[in-house]
Amino acid sequence: MDYKDYYKILGVDKQASQQDVKKSYRKLARKYHPDVNPGNKGAEARFKEINEAYEVLSDPEKRQKYDELGSSYQQWQQRGRDPRGFDWSQWMGGGAQPGAGRVPLEYADLNDILGGGDFSDFFQSVFGGMAGSSAYQQQPRTHRGRDLEQPVEITLEEAYSGAKRLLQIGKQKLEVSIPAGVDTGSRVRIPGKGEAGSSGGARGNIYLSIQVLPHPAFERRGDDLYRAVPVGLYTAVLGGEVAVPTLKSQVMLKIPPETQAGKRFRLKGLGMPNLKDPKLSGDLYAEVQIALPRALSSKEKELFTQLAALREK
Repeated sequence: MDYKDYYKILGVDKQASQQDVKKSYRKLARKYHPDVNPGNKGAEARFKEINEAYEVLSDPEKRQKYDELGSSYQQWQQRGRDPRGFDWSQWMGGGAQPGAGRVPLEYADLNDILGGGDFSDFFQSVFGGMAGSSAYQQQPRTHRGRDLEQPVEITLEEAYSGAKRLLQIGKQKLEVSIPAGVDTGSRVRIPGKGEAGSSGGARGNIYLSIQVLPHPAFERRGDDLYRAVPVGLYTAVLGGEVAVPTLKSQVMLKIPPETQAGKRFRLKGLGMPNLKDPKLSGDLYAEVQIALPRALSSKEKELFTQLAALREK
């Protein structure tokens, strides 16, 4: 039978406090939980090891016995003895201290007591009697409820200002808030509203999977926005001002003389709010789109003809 180094399994030292043991266990249990690693047999085996180590190190009586066993086992190794020759018999059967006066204990099959198959031969041999004692009866293992995913579609205007939705999820009616700055692919966490846990376990969460609908005028790239701005021919040639609609209001943009089509003007801070820091915003880029005059009069055509002749000289 192989010795199990429970401290190594949980990644703590022998002087670790109960709080440190619990913290390390929770971190590892989340990492190797079967729900996080579906079909991964290696992660499943590691998860069982972690639970077994925590079962021992979180229980003061089991931990005391394990420490005494570990000390004896290490002394055996330090003397150059073969670990396979270690006498396990004095440690088997549960809570009595090793040595004289120990009363043999009988214990039930741990597959029945603890739900079957989750504990190693090492644990069963050393801690079987303790698992059945009235003081340290194995408590039902709690299981956190499953997280739920809910797709939500919003407009670009709602992504800019934030939004609320009334959702029907199962039998629950929930009014949820969607923060400003979200983008397609953002996940908004609604804590404690997922599936109920078992044996007193915490409820799971709901995650809103955000889809921002396309906008007819604005293109979004991260926190920056891009849009075309029609500029009349005469304004583009002679200069002037044009109105640029934003998601918040309308601003006036100064157009220099002889502005070419495709010219981009940066309007600082008029893009999308940053999801992580609402005090920050992206920029709006206004791209000039020359709007040619239509329905020209005879006089206008004549003047354009004269202008063309001047440009040819």
